[in-house]
Amino acid sequence: MKFAIRALAVAALLMLAGRVWADEPVQKDAPAKPDAAAKAGLSVGQQAPEFKIKDSSGKVIDLAELSAKGPVLVRLTCGCIGCDKELTYFQALHEAYKGDGLTSVAVFREPDKKVEDYVKEKKLDMLYAIDSKGESWKTFQTKTMPSNFLIGKGGKIAAIAYGCDPSGLLAKGLSDKVAKLVGSKPVDVKASVDAKK
Repeated sequence: MKFAIRALAVAALLMLAGRVWADEPVQKDAPAKPDAAAKAGLSVGQQAPEFKIKDSSGKVIDLAELSAKGPVLVRLTCGCIGCDKELTYFQALHEAYKGDGLTSVAVFREPDKKVEDYVKEKKLDMLYAIDSKGESWKTFQTKTMPSNFLIGKGGKIAAIAYGCDPSGLLAKGLSDKVAKLVGSKPVDVKASVDAKK
């Protein structure tokens, strides 16, 4: 019985470790915390890195240009089972706030043909690019997949969320943060997607 309880506790901790948030700006006087933001090298409140990538048609997606107009959600992802299940929530998040100025950019670390088929199948309605070599992960100083960077208008990082959460809670948390940035009522993207299942 003790073994079963310990195994459940370890499993719960591992599941929680998959979802890590960086919400607070780093304070100069604060002691260093061994969190995912510190490991990634980027922190909330920092200026987002310079980031340009070409979409499948060859058009340049420029983070500086996009964030000059409004908030941008950059999602570094793949087409694995977890990210696939989570995509529906991120599409709902994009739909909920694109009228308020949010731009969503999905960067896939997959072969070109696979992504193009995936985009058609999922009817992806947001900017996307393919980075099979993983250069975008280097730019955003992370190895975690997926990694989500919410960039406010003007280019400062407003939130960072790491890991895969097929339940939709991570997307819901980001949705609440986007609502604050654009000054609108939060949309519960988890509830809206789950109601359609």
